[in-house]
Amino acid sequence: MTVGTALRIGTRGSRLAMAQAEVLARALDPSGTDHASEIVELRTRGDAISARHPRGGFEATDGQFTAELERAVVAGRVEVAVHSYKDLPTASSADVVIVAILPRADARDCLLTSSGSGLAHLRPGATVGTGSARRDRQLRGARPDLRCRPIRGNVETRIRRMHEGEYDAVVLACAGLDRLGIAIPDAARLPFELMLPAPAQGALAVQVRADREDLRSLLAPLDHPPSRAAVEAERALLTAIGGGCLAPLGALGEVAGGELRLRATYIPDGADEPRRVDLSDTVDRAARLVEAAATRLEMGRP
Repeated sequence: MTVGTALRIGTRGSRLAMAQAEVLARALDPSGTDHASEIVELRTRGDAISARHPRGGFEATDGQFTAELERAVVAGRVEVAVHSYKDLPTASSADVVIVAILPRADARDCLLTSSGSGLAHLRPGATVGTGSARRDRQLRGARPDLRCRPIRGNVETRIRRMHEGEYDAVVLACAGLDRLGIAIPDAARLPFELMLPAPAQGALAVQVRADREDLRSLLAPLDHPPSRAAVEAERALLTAIGGGCLAPLGALGEVAGGELRLRATYIPDGADEPRRVDLSDTVDRAARLVEAAATRLEMGRP
């Protein structure tokens, strides 16, 4: 980059993805006066698939919303890509590096209902829109009578389809609704005791080409170490159990006073009940903590 050149930030074209790119742009230029960045819309394979199959009915894959952004970074069409970290495959490309993880937003899921009532007041047999096995299994752990059905589309589309009567409720990430300025009733935010999030949910990953030392130096100060420690432990656990970003694993890392707490729930194929762990250790022993959590989840020990 040369002096006066805008930093091109690659992102998907959805309203939420654009809002996430704006989070990075504001972090780069808090005053909003220097025009330090330019947001570049990129279309991904996942966006194209969602447009063709708005009601699901297809096999989702790792990286379908992120691979095109990574290719744009490697090719130099943009300098930076900003991702919902939870969407990135656990196997990373050697050509790119995550230079910063921004402060994590609310990692909880929320249950929005057409009636405005909470989970406890949904009618028996109510239909809930979610394409996530993780959400499906945890939600039906609290309410076995609920019927979870796949749903695709952006946040606004899902909410509209609920209000049109296709679903009694939809499950969405609180972070996305908060970034869009969509009000969430307090009762709709699901406690972690009921539903653990996807690994790295609520976190934004800032990615650059691995050989761009100038960009790495420029963006490194944006990194938030507590958020990085928490979400990297969650994703390391995902890797350890052999899952991709679509695996039915709920995981939450929390950092306080140099300690890392890791909670997780997982239902492997063939298991009748979810397996849960809740372990803590110092941040510098995160790898050992993840190994212990993975072993217990795989063996079915608490």
